[in-house]
Amino acid sequence: MKYKGFFITIEGVEGAGKTTQIHRLAEALGDDVTVTREPGGTPVSEQIRDIFLTADTISAATELLLIAAARSQHVTELILPALNKGQTVICDRFSDATIAYQGYRKGIDLQIIEQINHIATGGLKPDITFLLDLPPEIGLQRKRDSDEPLTRLEHETLTLHKKVREGYLAVAKSEPQRVKLIDAQLDVDTVHNLLIAETEKRIQLSHKK
Repeated sequence: MKYKGFFITIEGVEGAGKTTQIHRLAEALGDDVTVTREPGGTPVSEQIRDIFLTADTISAATELLLIAAARSQHVTELILPALNKGQTVICDRFSDATIAYQGYRKGIDLQIIEQINHIATGGLKPDITFLLDLPPEIGLQRKRDSDEPLTRLEHETLTLHKKVREGYLAVAKSEPQRVKLIDAQLDVDTVHNLLIAETEKRIQLSHKK
């Protein structure tokens, strides 16, 4: 899919520090940067996010279809228009999260997820994905130590969160050119410097194509 901008996604288990790094990266890149998140990013997608995170019980298939619906609206209404204008888009989670959370955590067939992801995105893939890798027990402790209330997913067992990490690492192994693995146990400044250096390099390469 051709567009004038540059599409960055940030992935990782709960508590990996995505929010901090996304805002620092956006600030470093300057103007013409759109920061967004999944599920969410548009009014419709944010309503779906509320359902997804607050429902008491929700089936694996329902999770998958809610995420796909939110993503489809997000891509159509926000991400693609921004990329077509030449903006850099930084998104907190995207299709890889569905593989990790609904595939590895919930056990949905990965081929089905791939098909639904393709429908939801229209074939859009990030130019680069940063996977902030962290043992989930550390990430969950970070969440519990913060002042923010825990979401439905953050209340789940450590075993399920370990499956999420397993899924992310599998994605990184299968697409090493796109997915850049970053040790999220490094200090905040070091992680930021790694992200900005790699991003600037990839943007320069994309302009030469």
